[in-house]
Amino acid sequence: MYQRLEFACAALLLASIVLLIGVAAVTRFMGAPIIWSIEVAQLLFVWLVMLAADLAMQQGRHFGLSLLVDILPPPAQRILEIVNYLIVLALILFLLVYAVRNAVLMHPRLIGATQMNGSLIHAAMPFGLLLMVRTLAVQLYERIRATDAV
Repeated sequence: MYQRLEFACAALLLASIVLLIGVAAVTRFMGAPIIWSIEVAQLLFVWLVMLAADLAMQQGRHFGLSLLVDILPPPAQRILEIVNYLIVLALILFLLVYAVRNAVLMHPRLIGATQMNGSLIHAAMPFGLLLMVRTLAVQLYERIRATDAV
């Protein structure tokens, strides 16, 4: 259910960006540019990237090297995958601390013509990292359960 909701939000964000850029291009051509279009498109794009990164992680489409994993026997593969999940989870939790601090620090900063708070853009990172923590925790749990079944 969450994956479908995230996909719908990502599709909506992408459609909004395309529509906004299209309208901005037409209005610029007609001599009345929308001065805030780039800022809003950047805001939407950052949120889209974080949603897409989590969706890619859920589907196992993130970049990975499996050369070492492929040459190991299945029990060792599972152990290495569990260790890998734990390392990535620890890294994302570490990044999450600094992403939250950065979002708080950027709140007073006003962005260009929209005068929106910088934290609206920077909050995408903690949000996306939390989604990834959830995804990794579920995948780790499933991998551990698969190990117990053997």
